Amino acid sequence: MFHEDAAGGWQLVAVDVNKPQGRAPACLQQMMRSSVFHMFILSMVTVDVIVAASNYHKGESFRRQYDEFYLAEVAFTVLFDLEALLKIWCLGFTGYISSSLHKFELLLVIGTTLHVYPDLYHSQFTYFQVLRVVRLIKISPALEDFVYKIFGPGKKLGSLVVFTASLLIVMSAISLQMFCFVEELDRFTTFPRAFMSMFQILTQEGWVDVMDQTLNAVGHMWAPVVAIYFILYHLFATLILLSLFVAVILDNLELDEDLKKLKQLKQSEANADTKEKLPLRLRIFEKFPNRPQMVKISKLPSDFTVPKIRESFMKQFIDRQQQDTCCLLRSLPSTSSSSCDHSKRSAIEDNKYIDQKLRKSVFSIRARNLLEKETAVTKILRACTRQRMLSGSFEGQPAKERSILSVQHHIRQERRSLRHGSNSQRISRGKSLETLTQDHSNTVRYRNAQREDSEIKMIQEKKEQAEMKRKVQEEELRENHPYFDKPLFIVGREHRFRNFCRVVVRARFNASKTDPVTGAVKNTKYHQLYDLLGLVTYLDWVMIIVTICSCISMMFESPFRRVMHAPTLQIAEYVFVIFMSIELNLKIMADGLFFTPTAVIRDFGGVMDIFIYLVSLIFLCWMPQNVPAESGAQLLMVLRCLRPLRIFKLVPQMRKVVRELFSGFKEIFLVSILLLTLMLVFASFGVQLFAGKLAKCNDPNIIRREDCNGIFRINVSVSKNLNLKLRPGEKKPGFWVPRVWANPRNFNFDNVGNAMLALFEVLSLKGWVEVRDVIIHRVGPMHGIYIHVFVFLGCMIGLTLFVGVVIANFNENKGTALLTVDQRRWEDLKSRLKIAQPLHLPPRPDNDGFRAKMYDITQHPFFKRTIALLVLAQSVLLSVKWDVEDPVTVPLATMSVVFTFIFVLEVTMKIIAMSPAGFWQSRRNRYDLLVTSLGVVWVVLHFALLNAYTYMMGACVIVFRFFSICGKHVTLKMLLLTVVVSMYKSFFIIVGMFLLLLCYAFAGVVLFGTVKYGENINRHANFSSAGKAITVLFRIVTGEDWNKIMHDCMVQPPFCTPDEFTYWATDCGNYAGALMYFCSFYVIIAYIMLNLLVAIIVENFSLFYSTEEDQLLSYNDLRHFQIIWNMVDDKREGVIPTFRVKFLLRLLRGRLEVDLDKDKLLFKHMCYEMERLHNGGDVTFHDVLSMLSYRSVDIRKSLQLEELLAREQLEYTIEEEVAKQTIRMWLKKCLKRIRAKQQQSCSIIHSLRESQQQELSRFLNPPSIETTQPSEDMNANSQDNNMQPETSSQQQLLSPTLSDRGGSRQDSTDPGKPQRKFGQWRLPSAPKPISHSVSSVNLRFAGRTTMKSVVCKMNPMTDTASCGSEVKKWWTRQLTVESDESSDDLLDV
Repeated sequence: MFHEDAAGGWQLVAVDVNKPQGRAPACLQQMMRSSVFHMFILSMVTVDVIVAASNYHKGESFRRQYDEFYLAEVAFTVLFDLEALLKIWCLGFTGYISSSLHKFELLLVIGTTLHVYPDLYHSQFTYFQVLRVVRLIKISPALEDFVYKIFGPGKKLGSLVVFTASLLIVMSAISLQMFCFVEELDRFTTFPRAFMSMFQILTQEGWVDVMDQTLNAVGHMWAPVVAIYFILYHLFATLILLSLFVAVILDNLELDEDLKKLKQLKQSEANADTKEKLPLRLRIFEKFPNRPQMVKISKLPSDFTVPKIRESFMKQFIDRQQQDTCCLLRSLPSTSSSSCDHSKRSAIEDNKYIDQKLRKSVFSIRARNLLEKETAVTKILRACTRQRMLSGSFEGQPAKERSILSVQHHIRQERRSLRHGSNSQRISRGKSLETLTQDHSNTVRYRNAQREDSEIKMIQEKKEQAEMKRKVQEEELRENHPYFDKPLFIVGREHRFRNFCRVVVRARFNASKTDPVTGAVKNTKYHQLYDLLGLVTYLDWVMIIVTICSCISMMFESPFRRVMHAPTLQIAEYVFVIFMSIELNLKIMADGLFFTPTAVIRDFGGVMDIFIYLVSLIFLCWMPQNVPAESGAQLLMVLRCLRPLRIFKLVPQMRKVVRELFSGFKEIFLVSILLLTLMLVFASFGVQLFAGKLAKCNDPNIIRREDCNGIFRINVSVSKNLNLKLRPGEKKPGFWVPRVWANPRNFNFDNVGNAMLALFEVLSLKGWVEVRDVIIHRVGPMHGIYIHVFVFLGCMIGLTLFVGVVIANFNENKGTALLTVDQRRWEDLKSRLKIAQPLHLPPRPDNDGFRAKMYDITQHPFFKRTIALLVLAQSVLLSVKWDVEDPVTVPLATMSVVFTFIFVLEVTMKIIAMSPAGFWQSRRNRYDLLVTSLGVVWVVLHFALLNAYTYMMGACVIVFRFFSICGKHVTLKMLLLTVVVSMYKSFFIIVGMFLLLLCYAFAGVVLFGTVKYGENINRHANFSSAGKAITVLFRIVTGEDWNKIMHDCMVQPPFCTPDEFTYWATDCGNYAGALMYFCSFYVIIAYIMLNLLVAIIVENFSLFYSTEEDQLLSYNDLRHFQIIWNMVDDKREGVIPTFRVKFLLRLLRGRLEVDLDKDKLLFKHMCYEMERLHNGGDVTFHDVLSMLSYRSVDIRKSLQLEELLAREQLEYTIEEEVAKQTIRMWLKKCLKRIRAKQQQSCSIIHSLRESQQQELSRFLNPPSIETTQPSEDMNANSQDNNMQPETSSQQQLLSPTLSDRGGSRQDSTDPGKPQRKFGQWRLPSAPKPISHSVSSVNLRFAGRTTMKSVVCKMNPMTDTASCGSEVKKWWTRQLTVESDESSDDLLDV
């Protein structure tokens, strides 16, 4: 801490936190800090909670202030007071109150001390006693961390609670001022009544009754305004305010970005560790000694005894010999023509193996050298680029926004260059501040990238090592233990019967989606049906069908038509047991029962299968004729109702739903403990305050218990709102009943169990108004605060906490809870891309004719908006009832006919503009055509018949037309997609809910099929059959009076007639069974399964309604790609050839544009990726879009670990292949030039040889020299020289001649540069030797001819030497020129 010294300065002083600040001795200080002391105090708190929960109502005559519970409370209060005094003595008062926990303990000490005073006992101070249970949170560190995570950062949640309370106070005051003057309305006469009414609307319980009573009181004039007032308040309170609680809790459960990445790495490491270890059922073989299976070689000649050899060792040679024999049989024409020399083949194979090893080592050396060269080249390129940027060579170029593809490509290139080249960067003196800052940032980025790479590589290597170790362990167990991987320790590992069982068990439909020759992906028309058929094996499909048939058979069972007495129902039972016996036997023989790697009982699903089979088998063998109520036979029948859960095991997606739901059940369990703790606190308080005080006489005229005896007459009415008109002197119908002093029918607080049941019903917001009214009426108005506080804490915070935890748990198990912002955006982008489809819009006609004008009109936004307004206008016609006898119906139908003709005109214009084939390509157009056709049919029938059925058909057509407007607006389309995708993703959750509901319906028929009718169990809602039970359970799913149905099923004697022999002969219920049945069903369905649907809807809502800043690819980008795809895909099939991808990429503009001048390498990578992934075949719309999405994001930030590793490996492979192709093309060009040079050199040498031969022949046969000939030759040569252009530099380089194709083209800009045509280089016209024979050789001179040159040519040796020197000089110059050209070509490539 900081301390001020004598001079007025501040200095940092170390402070020992553990130093005692109190005056207690050291022994007491040490005892107070010991764990034994804390455990003793927590154990005393536990005992106090148990004693308080044991309290119950003992009767009015017993003096409760002097019972054993009061004495125990006094003892515990003294004990905890001494604890607080000890801590204050040890820590000092200042050190004691510095802790928030100690402040809470001090508050409890003061409150409980006042509570034990006799006059304050069983008063509002009881809250301090029951709040001691909160201290038990310290027992569990996980629970303590969870509570701190939710309520620790209490600023958000506390602000929301204050806002809710303020809203209630303000709305209550407004309602009080609005309705206090209304007569015959007692709900808003005082502020407390107004507050209770507005709070009741907030909880949605009976809010319609509040509104109806107010509407009836204010009259018809103000009724619409009052209705709007209550509806707006209800919508705001329920749809916004309660959702804010869920949002705040989800925000508190959200992790930081860095913590998410750390947890992802930890989770990957944990997965690698779990993969390394074998299951415990397999590791049990390690406890036994090794007993490898040995064989004895008896046919080997030897003088000594040959020991036994491992069977696996010999099996390698046997398998190898069999493989060699098979190879020879395939290669030879007949088996008898030659034999197989095993030793030679093994030697050849060994040589091949050594050769492969050597090649791999050479390749690794080459790869290392290439990597070093690549690093050096990358350093040079980065230095050149930096130098160009610093020198300002890029200035003056037009500023153009780069596409996201280019940006991400350069980010990846920069990351690779940092990884390879940042080690050479050093900070030197004399650098500017900006340069030093840039170097420092590069160094930091390099270190971060290096750390990320090392972590990723470490995890990848750890996974590979874990898999390898697991395989090694399995192989060692298989090698050393002969009973390992043997089903039932009987069937051999490679036995024929086991192989047959494996084939039967694992056979499944597998439609070949790839071409076996080319490997291209086939786009089948019915691929969704094929995927469904290949979802499970054939055996599982058979068992799914058998299970469904058995469930259908069970739906026909009832207490009056039992399976024990119905032979037709027994057939389905026998079929199910027989088929399941065959299935389990096949799977056990193929995979084993328990001690095998792929055993049947390897998870909870296998245990459930065996349990369902045993229950069905026992019931089929027993088939009891008499089943008493609450007996073992009835329990067996209830367990038999779990049969539909077999679908969860047979369907993989259903198993995934269960795994995602229960794999992280820890948080749900902690929330349940918190809610139970809250219920226990309020239940203990309710027992001490309300026990025995809620009872009342059933005769409303009797107030005291002493007078509640005898009988009285009770009137009977058909309905609550029905007042019978009686004659004078006539009494209402009724009957005489005895007077009874009893508690309310559905709840009481006489003990903790009943109190917790009542509070659990209140927690579901069902019946809490009744509990509030009874407490206020029989105990006092002040005690109404009790139930309001519990409802607020339990429902507004507790249930929203449950909802938030279920959603967060589902997201965590699904993998989205640990995703960072970038990773979540990437997942949203992938989901949006899966939904995106091609436009299926034909292109505009080329000419400017009638079709083109129609096309422009139908595609204009004004035309589309007009059609949408017409659809809305036609829908408004349904606001008035269409009745045949009403005269208004005819004009409405006539207007609908006019609208129908307008829509017919719209469809006709679109067909003309797009052509019939182009119009039919869009599904929206097909729907419009269908609705329009129905409208035309309705018009014909309307004018022909004109009856009620035609009006009904017209209304249906208008409704169908209204749905077409969803595709005409972006927002409506997104909303429709949200609903559709949510239904698609939640399909298996809905199926799982139905299966659970089916199990509960079957069990309800067995437990409550004959229960007598009560308040809510009647002839419409009962459990007499499975169909009616499903109807009742659907009603309970909505939360409608589920607690009243539960109490009707709890009816016990003397209010029913019991039977000792059969459960179907009694009309009594089952108290314990109803309690477990209804509470478990409501928790599982209402609190868990429905919240999973909420989680899916929230996820899809964020998927479609994310802002442009949150989207990696915006809606405009996707729309632009759809338009370009529509241009390239001329056949509108959704697929294009691979070679068209390059045209598609070159047509893209905006953020998806690829600039070939700057990003030519990226263009090559993208094209080759499509060719590699699809083997040169056709690519689909989603293939190209997926490739663009991967290239448009930073994969290091957006992709998860496994996907990142796969993507980086793919991109690295693509870069290597593209580099190889580039080098290969460059080498081909170089080879082509070398070949051209060789051919040219050969032609030059051939011409030199011919000239030498001519000179030699002329030297050996000298001709006669005539004086006239030179002049003629000179004239001819001068004429030839006049035809050739004069050049300033006489460079004798290769140039095209007149004999070449197109050789007349000359380069006038650079006459000294060699000219090329078709890869052939030729010498320019050079001086040739003078021929001395007029008839043999023509003399031509390139320049001025002198006599000296003529004389020189007369000497053959001199001529040959000079020609050789000229050729040598030319070849040197040519090599220089070629090297320059090749380097330029290399840079171009």
